Amino acid sequence: MTSEQICRQCGHCCERWGWGQKGTVDDLIPWIRQDKQDILQHVTVYLDSNRKVRGTDVAAGDLPYILKVWFWQDPSGRRLRYCPFLARREDGRAFCRIHDVRPAVCREYAPWNCSDGEYQNVRCQACREKTP
Repeated sequence: MTSEQICRQCGHCCERWGWGQKGTVDDLIPWIRQDKQDILQHVTVYLDSNRKVRGTDVAAGDLPYILKVWFWQDPSGRRLRYCPFLARREDGRAFCRIHDVRPAVCREYAPWNCSDGEYQNVRCQACREKTP
């Protein structure tokens, strides 16, 4: 990341793209090992039997049988249109409440590297000032 690409913690990128994301089995492993029920309750998993289950119902033995992982849902199973782990400080800056164990899609996301042209619609000034 260059100085022009420093995150300003506005949160717009997470608000816009921080939900409805595909996850990976690797994302689930630390959450299951650490019994992160607070995170797993917001995950939908499809097993090889095409059975849909909540993340809280997945055990380590289920990992080889997972076909799809989706983020984020509410505890009742309805898809959310926001990331439940995006929060704001008193000064308005955004932060991730699960930063240390966030999924790969979040760790690897860099709005200034968007290849689909949508970067022009990002409200983040750092993204708009330094296009791909």
